[in-house]
Amino acid sequence: MRIDLPSEVLPADRLGRVHLIGIGGAGLSAIALLMHEAGVDVSGSDGKDSAVLDRLRAAGITCHVGHDAAHLADRDTVIASTAVPEDNPEVVEARRRGLRLWPRSAGLMSTMLGDRRIAIAGTHGKTTTTAMLTFALRGAGADPSFAIGAEVAGLGTNARRGTGPEFVVESDESDGAFLHYRPHAAVVTNIDADHLDTWGTVEAYELAFAQFAATVDEVVVVSADDPGCRRLRDTVSSPRILTAGFAEDAHVRGTDVEVAGSTTRFTLHVPGLEPTEVVLAVPGRHYAADALLALAIGLELGHDLAGMVEGLAGYTGAARRMEPKGEAGGVRVVDSYAHHPTEIAADLAAARALAGDDRLVVVFQPHLVSRTRLFGERMGQELAAADLVVVADLYLAREAADPAVTSALVVDAAGPDAHLGGPVEDVPAFLQPMLRPGDLVLTLGAGDVTTVGPALLDLLRDSGDE
Repeated sequence: MRIDLPSEVLPADRLGRVHLIGIGGAGLSAIALLMHEAGVDVSGSDGKDSAVLDRLRAAGITCHVGHDAAHLADRDTVIASTAVPEDNPEVVEARRRGLRLWPRSAGLMSTMLGDRRIAIAGTHGKTTTTAMLTFALRGAGADPSFAIGAEVAGLGTNARRGTGPEFVVESDESDGAFLHYRPHAAVVTNIDADHLDTWGTVEAYELAFAQFAATVDEVVVVSADDPGCRRLRDTVSSPRILTAGFAEDAHVRGTDVEVAGSTTRFTLHVPGLEPTEVVLAVPGRHYAADALLALAIGLELGHDLAGMVEGLAGYTGAARRMEPKGEAGGVRVVDSYAHHPTEIAADLAAARALAGDDRLVVVFQPHLVSRTRLFGERMGQELAAADLVVVADLYLAREAADPAVTSALVVDAAGPDAHLGGPVEDVPAFLQPMLRPGDLVLTLGAGDVTTVGPALLDLLRDSGDE
């Protein structure tokens, strides 16, 4: 559903009583927390109960399971996720009563008015880079507000109002929300065609990032290693654009990357400063790339490098970003959000470092018909790097099924060690007999494949008790 941005975005404390439709999602749950901290009377609804709703209730926010027009009885403002359909009864009621009906981007903007906004954009790595920058600034003695696309270990939440002037915000391009935040400074992690159901063409998708960069007041830091970012650097004249990465011409450069087990280390080179070793408690070269971007924008904002490096050392990951789920029967399970070929490749490389000499087993759930139509073959080609692959049925999300676009597109490209696993709820029982002690199981996807790991661990524990 598309909701137009209002002509004027009011601060949260002028919105009256606010109701959020789809409050269990990462974006709206962050808005709910920030508004609640600002003293706003907040409620929300979601299609199903979840740990996120439990956490919001614990904070004092009223959360309903299911959608009902009665939930809006005393509300003044309604904020809806783009995933909510036009015929949602709460949307229908909001329009009928002429309530203020806002998109997610306006709701988030209302919580940031008056702050020094630092927006993190890009196809991949937004959540990690936003979280890393938050850790880095806190390590340097700052107390920024933040809104992150996942709950982050070490922060205990995905959003919080800080006491400092800076607001670090993950800026999503999927529905164009990032064009409305008008940040003071920004990062673009990479530009790799995605969400073409929204943007239509690769050219339009790239143009959106150029439009985003043009909304930034002061400085944009972009990846020196990503072709899309290099094109952005060459086409946008304002504001000032700097690069960070491993390329020799990067303004802030990393060298000597080493990934061992669950640790990544590299050497940071900044003009005018001595080389600095950076150690991360997460595995993968792509995490080093994200850290470089976070450190580069932190330096541009005037923060102390040593403090930021120390703060980064405390970052241990975000929910669904190479998140350990447990071990049973000698099998370890890790869960990640990767749903695009580039992300799959990066997470498999990190998982291979974790697996060492043991087998790497991947459970993948394709997300969206449009994405699978475009990238299904590439997804399978990247998954072929695993020792064993099980592909669950496609997660439809906001699109209708297409008989010509199924998980078979991925399996066929992944090779002889790939299998169709059927509905996601059937995957644990399908996979368990194939596993052996020492295996590392990586569950991947943006849908409900995250349920596979816990269910699989339960099966392995039960079988071990027999």
